[in-house]
Amino acid sequence: MTVHFIGAGPGAADLLTLRGRDIIAACPVCLYAGSLVPKEVLSHCPPNAQIINTASMDLNTIIKEIKKADAIGNDVARLHSGDLSIWSAMGEQLRRLRAEGIAVSMTPGVPSFAAAAAALGTELTLPGIAQSLILTRTPGRASSMPEGETLKNFAATGATLAIHLSIHNLDQVISDLTPYYGADCAVAVAFRASWPDQKIIRSTLQNLCDDMPQGIERTALILVGHALAGEGFEESCLYATDYDRRFRPQSTHSPFRSGQNE
Repeated sequence: MTVHFIGAGPGAADLLTLRGRDIIAACPVCLYAGSLVPKEVLSHCPPNAQIINTASMDLNTIIKEIKKADAIGNDVARLHSGDLSIWSAMGEQLRRLRAEGIAVSMTPGVPSFAAAAAALGTELTLPGIAQSLILTRTPGRASSMPEGETLKNFAATGATLAIHLSIHNLDQVISDLTPYYGADCAVAVAFRASWPDQKIIRSTLQNLCDDMPQGIERTALILVGHALAGEGFEESCLYATDYDRRFRPQSTHSPFRSGQNE
């Protein structure tokens, strides 16, 4: 028996990996985060599968359901929104399951920041503007932030910021970031990116509060950085005609010229 943790993607039911789809189809038990995973994903479950919404369940109850499946040898598909590697609360489940000797596997999913960037139609790293993307959040009820992991510290790098789980702290986010990025810095809020009711708000730090529509209180990602403006950047060397690279050598002196080993 194995518990298969699967990243179910940012919202759109077809932003699910083929591997994830196939594992879901093979598992007689499926536990899913009902408030964040679209029900269309559950259509991949086999007929007569036991489907359990964990939205109202605590950790002990979730583990209890998994142990029931383990007792009769049923594999479990455990669905989390986005990708498993960030803010999925998978770690505490893994710790419990490993202590019980229950096997686990992990299948990554499309993260919310990638869906937001796609909805914006932009690249988050541009030559000469920003070459780093920082995924972070602000303190909340579920967990505090470690010392040193502050928006001000991250803003000092000038990198593009993808600020999760923080729309309720929007005023403080703007206050913390404006001295580092400037009031005219591009910002975007992606509400339920890739869902049918997706909303994208483009603005600047100084105007964002005025531009925000009513009712966006959760499930929104804040993106901040000069790369979002999509202006003033140089073309990369990657596709330059004089760039000597493995598959496009510019001279016979290239170590990767045609006929040599890669």
